[in-house]
Amino acid sequence: MKYLITGVAGFIGYHTAKRILESNNEIIGIDNINDFYDVNLKNARLKELSKHTNFHFHNIDLTNKSNVLNLKNENNITAVIHLAAYAGVRTSLSDPWAYQENNVIATLNLLELCKISKINNFTLASTSSVYGDNKTLPTTEKVPTSNPLSPYAASKISAELLSYNYHYHYGINTAILRFFTVYGPFGRPDMVIFKFIKLILENKPITMYGDGKSSRDYTYVTDVSDALIASTKLNGYEIFNVGGGDATTLNNLVNIIESFLNKKAIIKKIPRDPSDVEHSLADITKISEKLNWQPMYNIEKGVRETGKWFLDNLKFISSINLKD
Repeated sequence: MKYLITGVAGFIGYHTAKRILESNNEIIGIDNINDFYDVNLKNARLKELSKHTNFHFHNIDLTNKSNVLNLKNENNITAVIHLAAYAGVRTSLSDPWAYQENNVIATLNLLELCKISKINNFTLASTSSVYGDNKTLPTTEKVPTSNPLSPYAASKISAELLSYNYHYHYGINTAILRFFTVYGPFGRPDMVIFKFIKLILENKPITMYGDGKSSRDYTYVTDVSDALIASTKLNGYEIFNVGGGDATTLNNLVNIIESFLNKKAIIKKIPRDPSDVEHSLADITKISEKLNWQPMYNIEKGVRETGKWFLDNLKFISSINLKD
């Protein structure tokens, strides 16, 4: 198979591309290597992927329609996995325009590419943030998404709606995957597990929003990659939750990291941000039944694997700037 993967130098993009390449499939990788977070991470991931002869990279800004539509000259693309996006709840409040352009316009341009190139399979990476501060847990895909708490979530809802529109009019097989707090090796420095491990190792304080009783459904990155790959075989249109299947409080997460590192955290508590949801937990019944997918990593195993990567790459990680 020949995949087009956007955001290929990103966290999930890298792990997904790696799994596909190791199965001897071909990848057209797209990324603009922006400075949303430390580009050294992105360049290091890209360097690893470029070791594969069946990996072909294009530095393209997806908000530029002409650049995207020029990809029509790439022959026989089987599926598009659209991972490129501006992520982050709090950041989107300060620059909502960037989220509209990079999450909505970019998606529209890619859907146009699928239409004119007759690419039959499109997977969109979405987020559990679209559910807002939903109180019904575990959350099913049927929960309304009309009350997002951030421009980030709103932009992802817009991208989902556009994707359905192109499925309806042009018959593109479309999978929407709503991720629940993805983490793992080679992760994003704005994500809590990356931050906490790095700061605890460096004897620096970690910031805890609220009283530590908020909870998240943490999802290990290779589980997410497996879900993405499985989704490219879908016929029709479906929305799937992709979660770890369990909720972990912030207090418990800190305890798990401390236990692995055998090191106590220095904790700085500040009030909870109102744009953050208080609890998340995915109902993964649908993806289990339709795509035969199940998470293979619980939080303890996932933190252990993530921590091992940190300890094996301390010199590189020490040079990475964290992002708030």
